[in-house]
Amino acid sequence: MRRLFRYIKGYEVQTVLAPLFKMLEACFELLVPIVMARIVDEGIKNNDLTFIWHQCALLVLLAAVGLASSLTAQYFAAKAALGFGTALRKDLFAHINTLSYTELDRIGAPTLVTRMTSDVNQVQNGLNMTLRLLLRSPFIVIGAIIMAFSISPALTGWFLLITAAISLVIWLIMRATVPVYHQSQTTLDRVTLLTRENYVGARVVRAFSRQKDEMADFAAANDRLRDVQLAAGRISALMNPLTYLIVNLGVIAVLWNGGHQVDTGALSQGEIIALINYLSQILLSLLRMADLVISVTRAIASSLRVTEVLNTKTSMPDPAAAVLSPVQGTPAVAFDHVSFTYSGAGAPSLSDISLSAVPGETIGVIGGTGSGKSTFVNLIPRFYDATEGNISLFGHDVRQYGFSQLRQMIGVVPQKAVLFTGTIRDNMRWAKPDATDAEIWAALEIAQAADFVRKKPKGLDEPVETAGRNFSGGQRQRLTIARALVPMPRILILDDSASALDFATDAALRKAIKEKTQGMTVFIVSQRAAAVQRADKILVLDDGVPAGLAPHAELLKTCDVYREICLSQLSKEEVSRTL
Repeated sequence: MRRLFRYIKGYEVQTVLAPLFKMLEACFELLVPIVMARIVDEGIKNNDLTFIWHQCALLVLLAAVGLASSLTAQYFAAKAALGFGTALRKDLFAHINTLSYTELDRIGAPTLVTRMTSDVNQVQNGLNMTLRLLLRSPFIVIGAIIMAFSISPALTGWFLLITAAISLVIWLIMRATVPVYHQSQTTLDRVTLLTRENYVGARVVRAFSRQKDEMADFAAANDRLRDVQLAAGRISALMNPLTYLIVNLGVIAVLWNGGHQVDTGALSQGEIIALINYLSQILLSLLRMADLVISVTRAIASSLRVTEVLNTKTSMPDPAAAVLSPVQGTPAVAFDHVSFTYSGAGAPSLSDISLSAVPGETIGVIGGTGSGKSTFVNLIPRFYDATEGNISLFGHDVRQYGFSQLRQMIGVVPQKAVLFTGTIRDNMRWAKPDATDAEIWAALEIAQAADFVRKKPKGLDEPVETAGRNFSGGQRQRLTIARALVPMPRILILDDSASALDFATDAALRKAIKEKTQGMTVFIVSQRAAAVQRADKILVLDDGVPAGLAPHAELLKTCDVYREICLSQLSKEEVSRTL
């Protein structure tokens, strides 16, 4: 929680002025019962209309000044809270972007979304209410008791008793509801997860006619959230009846005892009215304090969740090293007895992999589903760090490179084609913001995307909708390949990124990459034997273990796993023609 206080920096003045103006408002509010008492005791008693009008004008003045003070306080509180929330979101977003895949996998996208939105909003609202009510409410309670004492010390004991009773009720209710609010936030994470999964996988859900099952799962989670919130609501619902019951009993006690004092002349009728007004002020202030406690409780629970993310240290800090020059005569990529195990996994995903790829060489990576193909190529741009062994690029350990240089050297095309809202030109300039149109068209030509882009009414300025939904799957894949090719990286990784392409387009793509990339080292990950068979070397993975590393023809003779893959996709005659 303390870590979040630094986000108030720049709004220190507002955080001081907001409660001060609220206390100023409270001072004017405490004067109102006294004015009302004077109207009754002097104006009405003496039938002095002039005095009554003067006191009414004074009430209007107190209300106007109080309103101005309140609005000023709310302005400063809102400005400080909004500035705090903006700074916190910015820092949280930046911090999340420093986390490695390991931390992102562990925390999970739905939880991060909830903490970026709902939790930050809760903390922001908690700060806003704290600035407005933290000093005001206690000030009103204490001030009302003091004013009551000045009117009738004999009846002040009832005020203390009533205040204590209301405070006890509020404390008991808060004690019961706080754990429920914590549970509510956790349940909200589950609802967010199901919502995200359903929307992202909408096509799959409908393809398998699982709408009813998904709706049932969501309804169960949503009902759970409802039940948790209702449980808190039922307990909180007791607050108003119990507190008003106590106050009304207090009013009766004040009227009963005060009536005797009026008869004896110790108190006036106006003073009795003032005492009852002070009771009402105490009640309202304590209820507002209860709202503050609820808001602060939620804010603290949310702040702990936000702080948990902020305190998460990346397992892969950026070395921020100086730019390293390639060592002449060294492989572009070299794996030296590399093994890798995901965090929390019982078995390694990759075991004892050694290979080298020289500049200009094409390496095919093939294997069954779950064999570790994507994991293997994810180690090259350092999305993950190898748990055993070493990986070097151009003669330097991959961990010696700064992330900026490393990612400039490597172009990555992931399995899932991801485009961003904007235009085709905007997407093409992700890796090279100053790329010329000529460079973009050259990349589009290699990626076999130039033809359909030219047919678009606006060409490179054609809008790209959310997730590239206005393009087909094959078009999205070719655009993402082109995006990776624009800066002409030294190393290109195609992680099953041509799965939506027909064989002819796939073959043309591979040929263009081979002929037009000027010594680029290319890794082609695919489950298609045809996509990797012309590679200089093919790495065959079998459950994370290298089953073969050789050209296509040699693997057909020496590697049973590779031969089985080829024969499962091609006939014997087709396989023989590839030799």
